[in-house]
Amino acid sequence: QVQLVESGGGLVQPGGSLRLSCAASRITFSMYAMGWYRQAPGKQRELVAVITSGGNTNYADSVKERFTISRDNAKNTVYLQMNSLKPEDTAVYYCNAVLNTLHYWGQGTQVTVSS
Repeated sequence: QVQLVESGGGLVQPGGSLRLSCAASRITFSMYAMGWYRQAPGKQRELVAVITSGGNTNYADSVKERFTISRDNAKNTVYLQMNSLKPEDTAVYYCNAVLNTLHYWGQGTQVTVSS
């Protein structure tokens, strides 16, 4: 069974940083586009960042210049480095893997930005 396991969430003060990790198993990781999504209470899930199998990246406007997505194919892991965090970044962050019609989600990790 495919597994995507997120880690690295937590409570951080505004202006702080966190690095999320998502470890994948039972997929040919290097072939998949990997993404991070987030869902805040009462809001729809939204795309945060995506990295293709070739390493191309794309970001939501709200996180550009603050967040960086990267991948380590040798470790089957995708990362999200989050800097200059704001209270509005508070959400559950989900890892996503896509290859053609194959689509997998992690269980999510909570990020709370508060003083």
